Amino acid sequence: MTDSAASPFRCVLHAWTAYEPELHAYLIAQARDHALADDLLQEVFLKALREGARFCALESPRGWLFQVTRHALIDHHRLRKPTVAVVDTLPAPTTVTEPIDTLSSGLDDALQALSPADREVLQHCDLDGETQRAYAEAHGLGLPAVKARLQRARSRLRRQLVERWDVRLDAGGHVCCHRAAPPADR
Repeated sequence: MTDSAASPFRCVLHAWTAYEPELHAYLIAQARDHALADDLLQEVFLKALREGARFCALESPRGWLFQVTRHALIDHHRLRKPTVAVVDTLPAPTTVTEPIDTLSSGLDDALQALSPADREVLQHCDLDGETQRAYAEAHGLGLPAVKARLQRARSRLRRQLVERWDVRLDAGGHVCCHRAAPPADR
C-alpha cells in the first residue's frame, strides 16, 4: 500500500476505532437486533473507507459517522418489506354475488313483459351497445325522439323488475336486495 493510499485508511481507522463502540451501542438501542447492528456497522465502515481523503478532511468525523449510521438504519427500515406467514391450509374463498348480478337472470322475463317497441330500443341501445345516434339514423328518427323512447323504455323495465322481483334500492339508487325469484303466478 502506498503512503497516499495508507493515509486515508489510517485516518478512517483512527476515527473508527474511536467511535465504533458508540455507533454500535446506538444501533443496538435503535434496532434492538445485534446482527442487524453489526451488518449496518459494516456498511458504515465501508462508506467511510470509500470516502477516503474526503473523510480525513471532515471537520467532524463523529458527526459524519452518526449521520451515515442513522441513514443506514432508516434505509434498512424503509426497504424492509413486511411479510406475513403463509399457513398450510387456507380457508376456501367465499364468493359474494351482488344482488344486481342475480337479478340479471330475470331480465329476459321483464323484457318479454314490455312492448315490442320498448324491447327493440333497449336491445339495440343498452344490450347490444348501438349508439343512440346510429339507432335514430337506422330507424329514421331524430336523436331527441330516441332518447325519450329509451328513457321511457328503461322506466317501464325498471317498473317491471321492481314489481316482479320486489327490488329494493339503497340511498344511492343501487339495487341492494330483491326476492330470489318472481312469483310463479305472474
